[in-house]
Amino acid sequence: MHALGNAQDRDSEAQAIRLTGLLALASRGDQAAWRELVGLYARRVFAMGFSRFRNRELAEEIAQSVFATVAAKLASGDYTERGRFESWLMRVTMNRIRDEARRAARQAVPTDPASLVDIREDGQRGGAERDDDSGRFLALRDALTQLPDADREVLMLRHQGQMAFKEMSELLDEPVGTLLARHHRALRKLREIMESPDAAERARRVEGR
Repeated sequence: MHALGNAQDRDSEAQAIRLTGLLALASRGDQAAWRELVGLYARRVFAMGFSRFRNRELAEEIAQSVFATVAAKLASGDYTERGRFESWLMRVTMNRIRDEARRAARQAVPTDPASLVDIREDGQRGGAERDDDSGRFLALRDALTQLPDADREVLMLRHQGQMAFKEMSELLDEPVGTLLARHHRALRKLREIMESPDAAERARRVEGR
C-alpha cells in the first residue's frame, strides 16, 4: 500500500509539473500547448454547462467563453499558477453558468436542470437501453429541478466537474467536512424525490413540455 501511495504521489506530481509547463507555454502563445490544455478540460467545462441547461449549443457557448477568459488571463499574466488551476477553471465556469442563469431568469426563459447521467451519444446504445435510460433520465432530471440551487451546484461540481472534495473546498471556501455532508444530504433528497409515488407522473409531464 505504501508503494502504491508513493506511485500515485509521483503521478500527481508529474501531472502537476506537466500542467505548469503547458500553462507557461500557452501563456506565451504556443498553440500546441493551448490545444492540449483545452483537450484536458473542455469536456468537463462543457458537461457542467450542459448539465445545468440541457442545451448543447449553450453549453458550447459557455465553454468557448470560459476558455476565451482563460486565454486572456494567461496572455495578460493575470493568472499565476500556484497549483490551483483546476479550481480556478471551475470557478470561472461556475461564474459563467451563474451569469447565464441570471440572464435567462431575467428574460423568463425556462432552463433545464443538471444531470448526473454521462453524456453519451445515442448511437452507441441499443433502442431498449435508450428507452430505459430515457425513463431514468427524465425522473432524475425532474428530481433535480426540485433541489435548491446550492444542492444542485454541489452535485454538479462533484459529478460533472469531477472535482475532489478538497478542490471543491478551495473553490467554495467551505470545509471539506461541510461539503461531504452537503453532498450526502443532496443525494438523499434526490433519492427521496425519485422514490416518491408521483415521481413517474412528474417525469412524464416534463417529457411533454
